[in-house]
Amino acid sequence: MVRSMSRWLPLLAFLMMTGCASLPDTPHGRFEARAVKVDGETAYYQVFIPASLQARNPAHPTAPPVPVILFLHGSGERGVDGVKQTYSGLGPYLREHADFPALVVFPQAARHSEWSGRNNRMAVAALDATIAEFGADPARQYLTGMSMGGYGSWNIALDDPHRFAAIVPVCGAVLAPRAKRPALFVKQVAQESDPYAVIARRLQHTPIWIFHGAQDDVVPPEDDRRLHGAFQAAAARDVRYTEYPEGNHNAWDATYADPALWAWLFAQKR
Repeated sequence: MVRSMSRWLPLLAFLMMTGCASLPDTPHGRFEARAVKVDGETAYYQVFIPASLQARNPAHPTAPPVPVILFLHGSGERGVDGVKQTYSGLGPYLREHADFPALVVFPQAARHSEWSGRNNRMAVAALDATIAEFGADPARQYLTGMSMGGYGSWNIALDDPHRFAAIVPVCGAVLAPRAKRPALFVKQVAQESDPYAVIARRLQHTPIWIFHGAQDDVVPPEDDRRLHGAFQAAAARDVRYTEYPEGNHNAWDATYADPALWAWLFAQKR
């Protein structure tokens, strides 16, 4: 897996200007726009379709199903255009590694909102729609998010602890990082006296790899350190923590560029 990733071909850079835009067909992976209706409202999202899936011969429908990743963006990508969420984090990595071997779902949270409530229902609905449309492997569903999306990764995973084969929260946390973001926290454990222990107990059987920058001054790493300690105390199955000593808040570029992450992730299966 690691060797093949080192040979991935670069994809020509592109920009999509509206939520209804899609890339033209190419021999490489591509993004396509989709929409889902939740609570009576339509939300736009993007799906990265791997080249391996596009190249399948319809006459041979027994090809193995591909894995699928749900990616949750950070605060700066909120909106209603259905595209901005592909501009930071995992999206740019996929554009540079066009033969990435998995489907990736990119929902978009509304302006001034967090990954909770309707946004989470919309994200899961987009994931379900992608699995149904492309026949993705339900045993290889993965969840990752950065910053606000790191919080969202915990929120969505706690909603259904047995759904995801692995989760990768990047520079997220449990409690609100500062006074001006009081709504940014993990909702399911907000009333718990020890939210870290509760998260560890509920997700102890899910493989997890947490990433953070030691110098992060936007979402400090203390919560992730405490979470890792709680998972260790709970004798969790496989929970890893990587802290970049010189890293600030942008831990996602280094994380998604690490071949070891992808080799580990795609080895996980429910």
